[in-house]
Amino acid sequence: MSMAGVDLPVAKEMKVLGVVLDQRLTFSKHASAVARSCNYHAEAIRHIRHLLTMDLAQTLACSLILSRIDYCNAVLQGAPTYTIRKLQRVQNNAARIVLQAPRRSHATPLLNTLHWLPVQQRIDYKVALLMFKVRSISTPSYLHHLLQDLEDVHNLRRRSPTPALYPPFTKTTIAKRAFRCTAPAIWNSSPKTVLDSVSVTSFKSRLKTHLFSQAFSHTSTNH
Repeated sequence: MSMAGVDLPVAKEMKVLGVVLDQRLTFSKHASAVARSCNYHAEAIRHIRHLLTMDLAQTLACSLILSRIDYCNAVLQGAPTYTIRKLQRVQNNAARIVLQAPRRSHATPLLNTLHWLPVQQRIDYKVALLMFKVRSISTPSYLHHLLQDLEDVHNLRRRSPTPALYPPFTKTTIAKRAFRCTAPAIWNSSPKTVLDSVSVTSFKSRLKTHLFSQAFSHTSTNH
């Protein structure tokens, strides 16, 4: 890029609200930055773990580590697997520290014991919760306008209480990660018992139960 004959460097990445954006939106550098911050606190907890009760150790891990993993995690929906794995390793390490398990112990049963959703399910949880709020109170409005009921598209006469959302067609991988594409996919794949919730509280409870079952019944968490 040039201006008045002077060559200007093209930014390869930028930081917005604490999230590092790269040119291809892999969020790899963002995940690495989060991992470094979390690992610092994880080691601090490890040094004093023998002095802490189980409840206090878990509280510290949630406050200092999981809160950082969860921050703005909705933007990671559809991110490459290697990006998610960076954060999953951090969570696995935190679980081992809290439960005082060996460094190479398998993380899945530890996450199950702590009732912690793995990173991918935490991302799905955040997007689904945002969807529920958009559907129930149409807020924020700029996201509500991006969504369209499948029944409206096909002009169906009978309308169900919780209609499916129309998933728009896209050609590129990056476009498929847009909210208007990922949100309908997550919403439509959720069971009716979750979607029929009448309050945010009941939706959160049912959604977490569903995602917890999904994570530990059909998938294995990476080391």
